[in-house]
Amino acid sequence: MRKFSPATAGSNNIIMSTTDVGNKGEYLACEYLKKLGYKILERNYRIRGGEIDIVAQDNNFLVFIEVKTRYTSEFGLPVESMTPWKIKILLRTARFYIQLIDWGDQPYRLDFVGIDYTCPDKGGANNQDNPEIELIKDITS
Repeated sequence: MRKFSPATAGSNNIIMSTTDVGNKGEYLACEYLKKLGYKILERNYRIRGGEIDIVAQDNNFLVFIEVKTRYTSEFGLPVESMTPWKIKILLRTARFYIQLIDWGDQPYRLDFVGIDYTCPDKGGANNQDNPEIELIKDITS
């Protein structure tokens, strides 16, 4: 497990694990999505070989949401984590979930939420109080 130093985590001298960072980002993403009218159904749905951070419903769409949180620009922007390989794994996991709940031929999509604490126009690196939140609907299209 990678640990972030207080300087890069921006956490008032508390060392945050990658799990802590992910959980914080997923919580913020859920709150943001609820404000937009999404109904959160599940968090951290796992199967062997895949995980969906958030499963939600947006009107008549079942939505599978990948969340990426960044406290440092060392690994690039949050959206840069969405590689073709990552999308393939997410879609495979989503299809398993669809089969499990018998969703049938109803519409579904893959959304992305980026939580960026390094955004310069929001106060610079390690801006704890006001991260930039980016929602990309249907990231596969």
